[in-house]
Amino acid sequence: MPSRKASSAARAGKPTSSDVAAAAGVSRSAVSFAFNNPQRISSATRERILAAAEELGYTPNTLGRMLQAGTTNSIGVLLPQRLAQILENPYYSRFLMGAGQVCDQEGYTLLLTPPLQDSVLKAIPYAAVDGFVVCGLEIDRGEVAELDRRGIPFVLIDSDRHEGAPSVEVDDRGGAREVARYLLELGHRRLAVLSIDPGPGVPARGYRGPLARRLAGIGDALAEAGLTMSDVRLAEVPVTRTDGYRATRELMSAAARPTAILALSDVLAFGAVDALQELGVDVPGEVSVTGFDDLAESAWFRPRLTTVRQPIVAKGRIAADFLISAIRGEDQHPHQLLGTSLIVRESAAKPA
Repeated sequence: MPSRKASSAARAGKPTSSDVAAAAGVSRSAVSFAFNNPQRISSATRERILAAAEELGYTPNTLGRMLQAGTTNSIGVLLPQRLAQILENPYYSRFLMGAGQVCDQEGYTLLLTPPLQDSVLKAIPYAAVDGFVVCGLEIDRGEVAELDRRGIPFVLIDSDRHEGAPSVEVDDRGGAREVARYLLELGHRRLAVLSIDPGPGVPARGYRGPLARRLAGIGDALAEAGLTMSDVRLAEVPVTRTDGYRATRELMSAAARPTAILALSDVLAFGAVDALQELGVDVPGEVSVTGFDDLAESAWFRPRLTTVRQPIVAKGRIAADFLISAIRGEDQHPHQLLGTSLIVRESAAKPA
């Protein structure tokens, strides 16, 4: 039974291993053995220690023990935006589903790491993880250099290739070229592109990563039709349904309305259709709309969305698998390029 002295100490604050040791009449080392190396003490002693711990409400500091051992059995997902914005985008739900499947299988937990005080770099030291899946960050930014400096394993997602780490990306250029070519073959020439907001400093430093590849794919298709990007209206907006809606309202207020809106995200395409339906514009009778991602909603949205399918869940699985392999010191994986495909549904048709 725990002594009164030990019980008083436990009531004064959170019980410690010293309180358990005093209550069970053993050393602190024996308490540590009871939780971490039970084979080093007798069964009777361990039973007495566990009974004392239960009565006192003591639980060992698992995180502290892991950090002392140099491992947390947790991987972090380093996010480029605030958590509220990330959770608003269904793309990340699909991606995290894939990563989570591997974590469940391998016994790891998943920690979301958004910017700290609007700085992704500041967030890195505060994440108690064994490695990072780095989403949507350019390789010449300070975050990648900091991970290299600290020797923390990481995998790049939706970025450019970095020789010091594995990466997973999709054929953004091919997918965008295919959907733009489809609209042009239908006969559309007045195209508008709802582009992902590239952030400050663009176009002075040029487009990078998936955005650069998707715009290049659109440029490829336009060139085949004798057009250039200057023949297209380009709107750069944050990836939210509301911003897709607002940008489309603005596009439709111009004298020369587009006959097709090519959105570089399904979320933006949903917002575009919301705006067009509110304006009384028939989709696709008057204006066609296409997306990029093929989220689950795209198949039952009305009209059902023509879009580019990318394997989002598979991307998350591969990223987590690559990272856990790197953490365990196994053979490093190469850069992985995943294919895309055009999914033709009801939201695009020949121009009126």
